[in-house]
Parts: sequence; C-alpha cells; structure tokens
Amino acid sequence: MAEQPFHDQLSLEEQTEKLAKLALSLGLIPSFVVHYFPDTWIFYIPNSSQSEALTPEEAYFRLKQLVEQ
Repeated sequence: MAEQPFHDQLSLEEQTEKLAKLALSLGLIPSFVVHYFPDTWIFYIPNSSQSEALTPEEAYFRLKQLVEQ
C-alpha cells in the first residue's frame, strides 16, 4: 500500500497547497486560491466557467489526478 505524504489535517492541507503550486507551474490550472481558517483551509481551483469551494481532501485528489495524467 502506498504511503501518503500526510498524516494529519495540517499536513494534508500543506501537501494540497504544494500540489496546487505544482499544477500551476505545469500549466494544468490557471490559478488557485486558499482561504486559511483556524480549523481548515478552503481551496478554490477555477475551471473555464466557475470556481467552487473545495475541502482539502477534495482539492488534493482533484489536483493529484491532474498532475498524474
């Protein structure tokens, strides 16, 4: 079983931010925004028509899928 690069909420959020920066540098996404709250971070990754709020988990798996393609 593959080891995940995170072990708690904060490390998941940090890894998601790293993936977003990688996807941005590769030109896979046009931009991203992170709203930092005390209990969680909210990610916004726009597509061609809208930008929806994503939990760190949703953003991580969406970005991971983009980067691995």
